[in-house]
Amino acid sequence: MSQQALENVFQDWQSNEALAEQMIPLVGQLYRQNNVVATMFGRSLIKRSVIRILKDHRFVRKVEGTELSVEDTFPIVKAMSELNLGPAHVDVGKLAVSFKHQGNGDLDAFLRKELAEIVDGYKPGASTGEPQDVVLYGFGRIGRLLARVLVEKAGGGNLLRLRAIVVRGRGDVAKDLEKRASLLRRDSVHGPFDGTISVDAEASALIVNGNVVQVIYADSPSEIDYTAYGINNAVVVDNTGIWRDEAGLGQHLECKGAAKALLTAPGKGDIKNIVYGINNDAIGDDDRIVSAASCTTNAIVPVLKVLNDEYGVVTGHVETVHAYTNDQNLIDNYHKGDRRGRSAALNMVLTETGAAKAASKALPELEGKLTGNAIRVPIPNVSMAILNLTLEKGTDAVALNDYLRRMSIDSAYQKQIDFVDSAEVVSSDFVGNRHAGIVDAKATIANGNHAVVYVWYDNEFGYSCQVIRILQQMSNVQFLKLPHQVN
Repeated sequence: MSQQALENVFQDWQSNEALAEQMIPLVGQLYRQNNVVATMFGRSLIKRSVIRILKDHRFVRKVEGTELSVEDTFPIVKAMSELNLGPAHVDVGKLAVSFKHQGNGDLDAFLRKELAEIVDGYKPGASTGEPQDVVLYGFGRIGRLLARVLVEKAGGGNLLRLRAIVVRGRGDVAKDLEKRASLLRRDSVHGPFDGTISVDAEASALIVNGNVVQVIYADSPSEIDYTAYGINNAVVVDNTGIWRDEAGLGQHLECKGAAKALLTAPGKGDIKNIVYGINNDAIGDDDRIVSAASCTTNAIVPVLKVLNDEYGVVTGHVETVHAYTNDQNLIDNYHKGDRRGRSAALNMVLTETGAAKAASKALPELEGKLTGNAIRVPIPNVSMAILNLTLEKGTDAVALNDYLRRMSIDSAYQKQIDFVDSAEVVSSDFVGNRHAGIVDAKATIANGNHAVVYVWYDNEFGYSCQVIRILQQMSNVQFLKLPHQVN
């Protein structure tokens, strides 16, 4: 490559960086003023760095097969900022690709057509709905990640407000709050919190990016009156796993100020186990207790759904290679569960999973068709589900991957199914991934009616994002999504 060619490549990069820098305040203005969430093929552009924005553009080439640069998207974002838009989620990437193919060069006319439902829809001072109070009951791994996501989404058109967390203990409050703040501020797996956290010991509160979060100390729900803290009609998200049936979780609903309960574990009895994107339409206005199922169930069900729709699943086995959890012992010691007493950091531990059976609760058409097992392995986060399936309709790996790729970028399951086609990815590459599961295309095996599909998932963060989606639905936080899906 000549020196001039080298210079041109670097200048193109700098030019794209400059455009991305100009895009950031426009995206922020659309979010904070107009309640418009700009995305890039499902990936939010809100509060993202220049490099992250450039990487998201490159992602489009991998999944869509179309080159897309900031030169294509910046004019769209700039034009959107001048259209007085009303609240919506707008996929800038899809608009850009569509404009390249059929825009006829008139960007203003194109956007006015594609975004007709929200053009001139902004009304200063108008409310987009009533804020929804949220309480996190338990502040462990999932609780802290939910707090991060709730704080990140605060503002704009998102009406969820994290008002309180409930934890046990009544010792030195100031010391305890500092420890809670530290655990939220620094995470060995997910990295530092993106923002500021301060402690108000006198008020027993954490101030997280301007959000005042009350810390309530209680050993049981019966001790709590949420209205005493100005909290009303709250959704209580139970992250403890102590209660998983209606009787136990019903304790939350007896508290003043609590209206509904959401369990971040598989529910028992008649509690609805919801995998968002699959059976969330089963949540009725009268449902006061709902379960978000398990991380593994959330990872496998969307992929099983689209495979069953296209190919038909006759039978199958789900093997989960799962990161160890806090339930296991770090060193060998007594444990009531089989094998889990052996050191999690030193062993692969064969155990059970209810995910295969639970899948049929979200997808009744798979009732009795799946078996499952799990192996806990010595990593702290990111797991994999191996779907070994017999299909009604034969296929090959190329066709199967192409179908799953299309489902990941251009279907109703865009938020649930991600897709990667690289021979070099490993588990740590998926830390922080917001999808329920990520199909590993390079590992796919398909020969006639037999297929093996490998699905990665961040069993902490990806699952937490699914929980947030259920929480939004339970709170009637709905978003218009544009451009409309074309099936």
